[in-house]
Amino acid sequence: MKAKLDAIIQRDQAEYLDQLLRQSDPLLEEMEAYAAEHRVPIADREVARFLEITARTSGARKALEIGMAIGYSVVHLARGMGEQGRVVTIEPSDEMIQAASGYLNRAGLLNQVEIERGKALEVMPTLEETFDLLFIDAVKEEYVQYLDLGLERLKSGGVIIVDNLLWGGKVASDDAESSTVALREFNCYFMNHPQVRAAVLPVGDGLGYAVKL
Repeated sequence: MKAKLDAIIQRDQAEYLDQLLRQSDPLLEEMEAYAAEHRVPIADREVARFLEITARTSGARKALEIGMAIGYSVVHLARGMGEQGRVVTIEPSDEMIQAASGYLNRAGLLNQVEIERGKALEVMPTLEETFDLLFIDAVKEEYVQYLDLGLERLKSGGVIIVDNLLWGGKVASDDAESSTVALREFNCYFMNHPQVRAAVLPVGDGLGYAVKL
């Protein structure tokens, strides 16, 4: 989630874009309210919409998500892929898994989702499938490892989406927090990685978008 409304673009522009993308789905609106009340980090609404559009247009059938939280992004990925799609998502928190399972069940998507409980860096090496789409939104200090492990399990031509790469604009400042430093290093790694063609888009809190070569 963005640190503040005008973290990347000017406030009037951000407000205009927010007004365009109103929430019409009661379940998603409830999930957004839950996340705000309980301070659970979820993708911005425009990022979630981007995920759904990309899942649909890319023809993805298997997606790997790093960092499920309450399942907000999972809903969008699964809906984008359609009934034949499947999402494998990793989450260490029992509380989040319980909340997400309830929401996914109500959305009619629970049978399309495989929830792996545990830390991503421990779970990812055990996955033997090949995926069409990789979405990263978890511990910022571990983004480089997520990318490396994810690329090993992503098909050629597969899509990579990474959230929070502008980090409220802090990556362009002299902020020295560990998460900011890690994201700054990741951005350079991501943009120059020999296995991908990548861009960072000013969507949400900064969205990494790439294809595996």
